[in-house]
Amino acid sequence: MHTLTCGFIGLGLIGGSLAKALKKFIPDSKIYAYDINPESLRLAVQDGICDRALSSIREDFLDCDYLFLCAPVGHNDTNLKKLASYIRPGAVLSDVGSVKSGIHKQVEAAGLSHCFIGGHPMAGSERFGYLNAKAGLLENAYFILTPSASVPAHSLTAYQELVRTVGAIPLALTCEEHDYVTACISHLPHVIASSLVSLVQDHDGENGIMKAIAAGGFKDITRIASSSPQMWQQICLSNRENISGLLADYIRSLSSVKALLDTADADSLYRFFADARNYRESFIEASSGPIKKLYTLNVDIPDEPGALASIATVLARHSISIKNIGIVHNREFEEGVLRIEFYEEAAVERSMELLRQKGYTIHSK
Repeated sequence: MHTLTCGFIGLGLIGGSLAKALKKFIPDSKIYAYDINPESLRLAVQDGICDRALSSIREDFLDCDYLFLCAPVGHNDTNLKKLASYIRPGAVLSDVGSVKSGIHKQVEAAGLSHCFIGGHPMAGSERFGYLNAKAGLLENAYFILTPSASVPAHSLTAYQELVRTVGAIPLALTCEEHDYVTACISHLPHVIASSLVSLVQDHDGENGIMKAIAAGGFKDITRIASSSPQMWQQICLSNRENISGLLADYIRSLSSVKALLDTADADSLYRFFADARNYRESFIEASSGPIKKLYTLNVDIPDEPGALASIATVLARHSISIKNIGIVHNREFEEGVLRIEFYEEAAVERSMELLRQKGYTIHSK
């Protein structure tokens, strides 16, 4: 039987997590890896994750069925050129970046479109590096695939099955669809959150009263503004046309709301809030009521029968009421597989204590 062999150019948070997931779910798979950080490779070998640690991009990668570009986006062009000679016929080349059109153009320029299927695991953390990688990071997370037009259908089917095998949820889009969708649901919200924080900073008085009382709902809806400035600078520059276009639409929508306020149009204002509420309530993780402080925590659990019930049982035995519970499929900037919402802050603190005693890893907001 053929042994699956996967090569990694970069073994950081996402690359390391994918490698660990492959070893977990396909124990006899082989992992070859190159990283400019020797310590990452040393740890991966020590963990039994990396079977062959490489000091350069070389002919060893000819053994690989899948090759994953997991280094920072700025290194893709150079790595592609070095890797082009070491991709065997039938192998699949992929990446893990959050913007897809750019890498597709680089792949086309390198003459590698016939084997390229872009990849974007919707999972991540504010932490980085192999040291923080874990197999569970990908479980139940969306894993978007963007196949080049010339990639054989059987290659996409096989990649989708591989994604399912490591516990993630495959979703195939064109690179243009991917960048437009992520601009709307991920990139633009980061711009808006940061602009809201800047608005408060600009309008707060010397006594800092706005900052002092922003610990409730405002802090929750702007949490993503705490993400890496360097990363978001690069994402905005890489996907600027989509973000700019959607930002223009958003500015127009804000102008419309301003007009409703200026004319005191009560009925239209009500419909504005009601329509937004109804659509928001249709989301899997929507909580009832207007935006307010949320009492939540995220928990890492294995993707196996009874795992969710075990959590609920622990809390129920201590009379802790759960308001909402669900799997987090988009974990790019939010850690934990299971998201639990409570009615009060005290329930969060008590639940964290109980679940940690049981050995669960908790990520509080």
